[in-house]
Amino acid sequence: MPTRPYVLTETPLKTIREMAYEVAVLPWGATEAHNYHLPYGTDNIEAEALAIEAARLAWQRDARVVVLPTIPFGVNTQQLDIPMVINMNPSTQASVLGDVVHSLEGHGVRKLVVFNFHGGNHFRQMIREAQAHTSVFLSAVDGFRAVPMEDFFQEAGDHANEMETSMLMHLTPEQVLPLSEAGPGAAKQFRIAALREGWAWAPRQWTQVTEDTGVGDPSNASAEKGKQYFKAVAEKIADYFVDLAVADPEDMYE
Repeated sequence: MPTRPYVLTETPLKTIREMAYEVAVLPWGATEAHNYHLPYGTDNIEAEALAIEAARLAWQRDARVVVLPTIPFGVNTQQLDIPMVINMNPSTQASVLGDVVHSLEGHGVRKLVVFNFHGGNHFRQMIREAQAHTSVFLSAVDGFRAVPMEDFFQEAGDHANEMETSMLMHLTPEQVLPLSEAGPGAAKQFRIAALREGWAWAPRQWTQVTEDTGVGDPSNASAEKGKQYFKAVAEKIADYFVDLAVADPEDMYE
């Protein structure tokens, strides 16, 4: 058996035929600028690493979870004026998700988790539509919402901030430029009160909001903070994977 039979891309057919995977996990990220110091694949690195670690922890508790290849493109419709940002429209995402669900259903996988680590991705409506046409139980997890960031980090923000910088300093330090290279992550707010307060919503035009593409000061980031946060999130997500693996899709309510 391969070292990580819970990672589909590392697992051969001989092993797959011996498995009875109960939960599939689809990491979904984005390809976009993350201030001046983080790589364009930041969201993909975070999504994949957390999904695999959570699956590893779940596997240790006899939950048969398998992590699918990461989808590297997210919704970036308001960032296309930034060099080399790659956008995938929500309608395209819905089509991709539908094809994945159809494939899994044919292989007897009963549950799918879309594991998201990009703020521009929103899967609820897609899942509502897809669920009406499949027996696979569908759910979505925003990894960055699993554990309160304020328990680990001093600075807020939601893009290339202290949290994301710390995570990458822990996961792939060789891909992080020195913090002296980072911009301050200063971001403008909407002039309209309802949009600032969050009960009204409109997409942000990124280059009008921030000069360096960051939202949140990364200067207090550290690898140790990233390590502790990563561990807490992975453990929390693993609990969900375990609970989901033993759950009966026909008896989900009490």
